[in-house]
Amino acid sequence: MLNKLPIIAAVALSITVTSCGSKTTSNDTAATDTTKTANATAIKSILVFGDSLTAGYGLDDPSEAYPSVLQTKIDSAKLPYTIVNGGVSGETSAGGKGRIDWLLKQHVDIFVLELGANDGLRGIPVAETKNNLQAIIDRVKAKYPKAKLVMLGMQVPPNMGAAYATDFKNIFPTLATKNNMTLVPFLLQGVGGVRALNQKDGIHPTAAGAKIVANNVWGVVKGIL
Repeated sequence: MLNKLPIIAAVALSITVTSCGSKTTSNDTAATDTTKTANATAIKSILVFGDSLTAGYGLDDPSEAYPSVLQTKIDSAKLPYTIVNGGVSGETSAGGKGRIDWLLKQHVDIFVLELGANDGLRGIPVAETKNNLQAIIDRVKAKYPKAKLVMLGMQVPPNMGAAYATDFKNIFPTLATKNNMTLVPFLLQGVGGVRALNQKDGIHPTAAGAKIVANNVWGVVKGIL
């Protein structure tokens, strides 16, 4: 299938300001700045790690991709989370395994994994995809053991063969159970196969489709925020 949204950081400085005959002591300023710092650092990070579905391939504006729609929902609910979009178009599970360490340099409170679709479309052996996804999960757990984990399930078209399609679909609930991850059973529920909600390639959602995708994720993820 948005390397866009920054993680907020704040640094408080204690200063003494004298103006118009009034004086704010350094202690008062420090207390105010400490409060501001506490509020800023209360913002938590959600890393959405995926492929072109996450990156918003083919959309007119990155803000139309489902991670940005999720951010809007989070903001509307006044929840202290910022989404970091870690989507790269064309990414496979192997590519994600090679890229994850770089993204884990920033703190992660919630990790959302959306990878595997390109593996399925290429007919990559299910065992290989499963092992790569587990390796990514292992690295996240090792670096941030307190992070909450979310798995976004995927499916492949039946033309890949019934056995392959079934085995591929089962990757996601199996790994979610094994790793105590919150599972979204099928990311593209209500969108996949619906011509009006997909771009001309029949794979990537339109802006309207991305809103439904975001709802699929939000309906599950909001319970752990």
